[in-house]
Amino acid sequence: MKCISIRQPWAWLIVRPDLAAEARLAAMYEREIKTIENRCWPTSYRGPILIHAAKGMTRAEYDEANDPLWASGGPTIELPPMADLQRGGIVGRATLVDCIAPTMANSWWHVPGQFGLLLNGIEPLPFTPAKGALGIFEMPWPIQGACPC
Repeated sequence: MKCISIRQPWAWLIVRPDLAAEARLAAMYEREIKTIENRCWPTSYRGPILIHAAKGMTRAEYDEANDPLWASGGPTIELPPMADLQRGGIVGRATLVDCIAPTMANSWWHVPGQFGLLLNGIEPLPFTPAKGALGIFEMPWPIQGACPC
């Protein structure tokens, strides 16, 4: 299955495991779920994708994500403590539905000058340790008996 590694806390902001199923739709409407992953490269891939939380995370990355939107009028989202963020494994799944051009930024989550990988149907999955890779890569599945179904 296709997979993408995303550094924390950005992976957490995408899968939002703190939200119950019934709260997810309202959170997406309020833009409290990160539905765009920014990259310096485009992709033609469309379809199901696993979300892998990369092993690395710096204090600067955590601090940067701790106030990404509300300074510009976006929602206030309280991150879990840095030590509580799961890293080095699968944390969710989604469907990659589009790749937005760098000039088409129209979301709080889309960084101007970057390609925006538009995600839909985002769901958290139980944490499954797994090795990540660069780009969109093939993740052998199942891993340790876990299933993305």
